Amino acid sequence: ICPTERSRQTPTQRRANSLLMMAQVSQKEAQTGIDKVVKALRSDKTAKSELGNLVKVQNILGYGSPKPDVLAVRFNASFQKGGMGRSAVPLPFGLGQSNKSEGRGTMVGQVKASLDAKTGKILECSVFRDLGYGRAFNLKV
Repeated sequence: ICPTERSRQTPTQRRANSLLMMAQVSQKEAQTGIDKVVKALRSDKTAKSELGNLVKVQNILGYGSPKPDVLAVRFNASFQKGGMGRSAVPLPFGLGQSNKSEGRGTMVGQVKASLDAKTGKILECSVFRDLGYGRAFNLKV
């Protein structure tokens, strides 16, 4: 579209044109991308020492394709660092003590990653520790 033609379009038409350029991403493609990022964070030694072990993905915040052939994902994940975090809680009726996890040393961070949609290679990945207010960890790609 040439600039003069663009000025004659209504804002709704301009928005429709820009939406057509963005690719749609299915939930299955996004889940595959999230699994690759989780695998990379679990296997990277510096990520383990800096953040701890990635225990689980808490919730998926969003996914999409901001540029052609790029898959962007964002999710919350819990990392556990340090001690076992087990407590000896007495069980009722004198049955002894439980070995229940009490959640010590657990941190929830927001993971933001971009992947190549065709190859699945991670282009960039960063973990925000305090949900964006503290330090960030960038995975070396």
